[in-house]
Amino acid sequence: MYSTTWCGYCRRLKLQLDQAGIAYDEVDIERDPEAAAYVESVNGGNQTVPTVRFADGTALTNPPFVVVAEKVADLAA
Repeated sequence: MYSTTWCGYCRRLKLQLDQAGIAYDEVDIERDPEAAAYVESVNGGNQTVPTVRFADGTALTNPPFVVVAEKVADLAA
C-alpha cells in the first residue's frame, strides 16, 4: 500500500487491514521518489493515496476495505 503519514484514508485502511489480519507492505511516497512516480503513473499524474498494488500487478486507488479484502481472497484462491 502506498501512503503518506498524514493521510486519514490510509490510516483507516491500515487499521481495517490490521484488524482483519491481512498483511501488507506500506510505502511512504513522500520518502520514496520511485513509489511516488508509480502512484502518479496509475493515477493520471496524481499522487493519490492510498493506492494499493496487488500481487497480480493491478492497483486500486482509495479502495474500500471490502474491495481490498475480496481482491486479496480472490488472489489467494
